[in-house]
Amino acid sequence: MSSEALFFSDEQQQRIIEAIQEAEKQTSGEVKVHIEKKCANTDVMERAKEVFLLLNLHETSERNGVLFYLAYEDRKFAVLGDKGIDEKVPVDFWNSTKDLLREYFLKGQFSEGLSKAIGEAGIQLKTHFPYKSDDVNELPDDISFGQ
Repeated sequence: MSSEALFFSDEQQQRIIEAIQEAEKQTSGEVKVHIEKKCANTDVMERAKEVFLLLNLHETSERNGVLFYLAYEDRKFAVLGDKGIDEKVPVDFWNSTKDLLREYFLKGQFSEGLSKAIGEAGIQLKTHFPYKSDDVNELPDDISFGQ
């Protein structure tokens, strides 16, 4: 198991995956969490964009993927939504989501913060991209780790 995977206990990982699955039950949107020890770029948003592409979040049919990126040793994180969702959420949504994460992260409550923020993203996704009976889970719900 990678050191990144060890950052969260099995129970914490399961809680995050369940938050992703719960959010995606109500929307055609896709949510992904990526954890790294160190940010491979000095600009966390640039690294999040690289990971977004590596994980194929840009290939969802409605361009409604959301990435939660965390580089825990560098204490950096980002939330990035694809074009489809970014055009529809309130202007302050991404900043308020980052503020929510920061609040939990400062207390060392990483899995709790991610779970809560994923839930908030799910509400926005449901509003703008409601679940359809023919919805297909376009991306795996697991947490990705490392480079």
